[in-house]
Amino acid sequence: MASQSQGIQQLLQAEKRAADKVAEARKRKNRRLKQAKEEAQAEIEQYRLQREKDFKAKEAAALGSHGSSATEVEKDTQEKMIVLQNNFQKNREEVLNALLDFVFDVKPEIHENFRING
Repeated sequence: MASQSQGIQQLLQAEKRAADKVAEARKRKNRRLKQAKEEAQAEIEQYRLQREKDFKAKEAAALGSHGSSATEVEKDTQEKMIVLQNNFQKNREEVLNALLDFVFDVKPEIHENFRING
């Protein structure tokens, strides 16, 4: 009987060691999966950054001349606006006086189609 009990004890201990080994193997597997996932994420991020950099370079090459044109147009527009503002300030008084003279200088005349019935 004692040997049977001892055999059962050995069997239980062996089963416990096997369960511990399986649990440890699962932990190692989970750690490896987590590490692989992190490495994959880092690789994906690196690839995305490289593709974005390539895109920005191509975009800059395609729009490079267009971008400088836009700044030149903006600069020309600003210069023309300054000239127009200066002309406005310089001629404003003269134009206003001419308009006021025209409006207030009323010369009553009989219209050419007016007929006196008599």
